[in-house]
Amino acid sequence: PRGPGAPARLTEPPFSARYKPPATETNPALEDPTPDYMNLLGMVFSMCGLMLKLKWCAWIAVYCSFISFANSRSSEDTKQMMSSFMLSISAVVMSYLQNPQPMSPPW
Repeated sequence: PRGPGAPARLTEPPFSARYKPPATETNPALEDPTPDYMNLLGMVFSMCGLMLKLKWCAWIAVYCSFISFANSRSSEDTKQMMSSFMLSISAVVMSYLQNPQPMSPPW
């Protein structure tokens, strides 16, 4: 019983198929490079924080490690990510052990 202004009903498909995400092995363009880039940036900033004793570099390394962890897939190897995270934490700890003063603004 349709009224004069009611829209026509759409028919539903006879079945619904379960969504399957496309495999990244067959199409490497679907791979998200963000965790890898953040992991590399975290290691670079960790080394700068350790070698140059720059506290802000060490903190940026921790930030990059968190971003890399948050954007990674559960199927990826976590050894490299955890080593990057531990390197950034050690950069923060070592920079504050060598100079316990609060971080001064870079300007």
